[in-house]
Amino acid sequence: MSTATKVRAKKASNEAVKLQPLGDRVVVEREESEAKTAGGIVLPDTAKDKPSRGTVIAIGDGRLLDDGKRSKLQVKVGDKVLFTSYAPETIKLGEDELLLMREEDILAIIE
Repeated sequence: MSTATKVRAKKASNEAVKLQPLGDRVVVEREESEAKTAGGIVLPDTAKDKPSRGTVIAIGDGRLLDDGKRSKLQVKVGDKVLFTSYAPETIKLGEDELLLMREEDILAIIE
């Protein structure tokens, strides 16, 4: 039985696209960056840092071990995570911009 979850996104032509990460890969939706500083200064899009936080929206089946079994992923769909900023591969599905990364690139689960 597969534990992988799929992401559904809509293309511009209103067709549904299915994305299922393989192995120990995870699809994350990045959090929006802050538009204002603590002092109240409004930041333009070009000055904003891309946050290294997001929500897991799909997971793969797990890494394939030498004995042929799959290791269970530590994250699950809906987890808020902190990840390395250089790790994710950015993919665009219709209007959505998602991140595809290995589970090892996730540093922590935010509770």
